[in-house]
Amino acid sequence: MNRDWVDKDFYKVLGVSKNADAKEIKRAYRKLAQRYHPDANPNDAKAEEKFKDISEAYATLSNEEQRKEYDEVRQMVDSGGFRGFQSGPGGFGAGQKIRFEDLGDLFGGGLGNVFGFGGTTSRRSGPQRGADTSAELHLSFEDAIRGVTTTVSVKGETVCRTCRGSGAEPGTPVETCPTCHGSGMVAQSQGFFSTTRPCPTCGGTGTTVRTPCHACHGTGTTTRVRTIKVKIPAGVKNGAVVRLKGKGTPGRNGGPAGDLLVKVHVARHKLFRRAGDNLKIKVPITFTEAALGTEITVPTLDEPVRLKVPAGTRSGRTFRVRGRGVKKKKGRPGDLLVTVEVVVPTRLSREAKKMLQQFAEEFEAGINPREGLEV
Repeated sequence: MNRDWVDKDFYKVLGVSKNADAKEIKRAYRKLAQRYHPDANPNDAKAEEKFKDISEAYATLSNEEQRKEYDEVRQMVDSGGFRGFQSGPGGFGAGQKIRFEDLGDLFGGGLGNVFGFGGTTSRRSGPQRGADTSAELHLSFEDAIRGVTTTVSVKGETVCRTCRGSGAEPGTPVETCPTCHGSGMVAQSQGFFSTTRPCPTCGGTGTTVRTPCHACHGTGTTTRVRTIKVKIPAGVKNGAVVRLKGKGTPGRNGGPAGDLLVKVHVARHKLFRRAGDNLKIKVPITFTEAALGTEITVPTLDEPVRLKVPAGTRSGRTFRVRGRGVKKKKGRPGDLLVTVEVVVPTRLSREAKKMLQQFAEEFEAGINPREGLEV
């Protein structure tokens, strides 16, 4: 953390008591964040600053360990402990110039970490993980169901090919920073406090290069388009995100690279629809086939199958063909759900109309399919 722990009352920022539990703190944060979010207050600098204060307060108080350390700092502030550092006879540390690092010694190292300058912590900026990057991938319905190995193009930071990330021109050395002597940090006086900050010469790395790489200008990274191979598992759903570890932005100071997050978009199929691990399809049949029964050929994503339609099948009835749905690496495959729809002819010859009329008079006399619908 930083000096804000001394200057700011995070409980007051969130409008909760010092005894508030985690749920109260979370509830207060959500209410305030919604009110002061930049999206809800465009071009409002005061709301943006308020939102930052709210976020900082919640980040501290929602972390049990940080909240405990923050409470210790605030207790010392409220009791006048910090004022004692400046002056006053008999005051704690009266007339002394106290460094933030010294607070870590006073409290067994606990408060040193609060301010980020603890005497027992490393002065050199440690390895930093690279940021995650994202990419979009559009697949056909068939490729999503069966799985596929393909490529995505990603534009962003990557390790410089010329210097291999060192930032130095090939053949020239990487040297210890002359300003911080390799620690990555330098001291800075702030009133009666002496704080440390990342070295401005090396940026906290503890090293410098005499001759920067001509390709990346000493940064160790370049921006280019990379073509990355990605293996999409069988049965991937629309909107799924596939994570490729270590394929994101390179890390800093020897830290690991971030991940590449590939969001999958699956195209619609002209025949099939997906329902979980099952596939759905609608198949038309004639009135005669529905009444007398028949056997029809139904397409699948593999070989067609034969389906028996019993006599008297109503329109909209669904049949299940087991194992013809989405196949997965593990577990039982889904099924194919076939819904038959009776097709009613829109054009009839005079002879056909006469035959249907005779059929109705002979077999449908006295039958009311809408019986029971009367109000």
